[in-house]
Amino acid sequence: METRELRYFVAVAEELHFGRAAQRLGIAQPPLSRAIQQLERRIGAALFDRTGRVVTLTGAGAVLLTEGRAALDAIDAAERRTRRAANAMTGGPGIVLVTKANGARELVARLLDAYAAEPGAVPVDVILCGPAEQERLLREGRADVALLHRPFDSTAGLHTEELGTEGQVAVLPAGHPLTARAHVHLADIADLPGLPLPRWPGPDGGYPPGPGPKVRDHAQLLQLIALGRACAVAPESSRTHLPGDLAAVPVLDVPQVTTVIAWPPHSRSRAVADLVRTATRLP
Repeated sequence: METRELRYFVAVAEELHFGRAAQRLGIAQPPLSRAIQQLERRIGAALFDRTGRVVTLTGAGAVLLTEGRAALDAIDAAERRTRRAANAMTGGPGIVLVTKANGARELVARLLDAYAAEPGAVPVDVILCGPAEQERLLREGRADVALLHRPFDSTAGLHTEELGTEGQVAVLPAGHPLTARAHVHLADIADLPGLPLPRWPGPDGGYPPGPGPKVRDHAQLLQLIALGRACAVAPESSRTHLPGDLAAVPVLDVPQVTTVIAWPPHSRSRAVADLVRTATRLP
């Protein structure tokens, strides 16, 4: 199976229209149709049901769409990682560190300062992203190293070093009755009237069902809490940056958060190795 054919197939499968797919690919429709027919012959199965002007995926086509997207993503990531490795070997651009916006601020600042003082340090480009995006950017080859937070981020298949573990706190409007307590349990905040827990977008960009407000970033969440429209559970370190109209109370029965520095197992970058080593030596 050729990469070109796979890209053609994914375009048709996503558009469910040969004309729109051809336009998206920048080619004429007849060669696109021939390429799909050739792919179907090679696989030995129909990938599309063509009834009049309606195009739908067959069962085999649905499987290939899932597998094809994953394969193309892997190919694109391999290309990006190879280019980054080539740049590093020829003294090109520095390394890219990705971390969650407003997450582990002090850790990032201390890491960058300590690494900059190391002999042979290269520039570090820091990408701040939304929840769960660090892992995706790292796996896609758009970053060289990431700060991830277990159990929320998966580190399967990555190399990691643990940098610290902390508890979690409930973030509430200042003056809320629960803020007078020494600690709370998750059940205490799970169904607070008027203060639902927020809903973050998933890997596909969609939001899970539930009554909580849809949030896109940390700043939006803090504003909703201050307005009395939501509450949240966050790592304990986040309490040092809360504005005066918010308060934090330890939550006893939620998992602890372990911050790790992660990088792809195939990385051969000396700069990444130096950055990781610096991170593990931080006090």
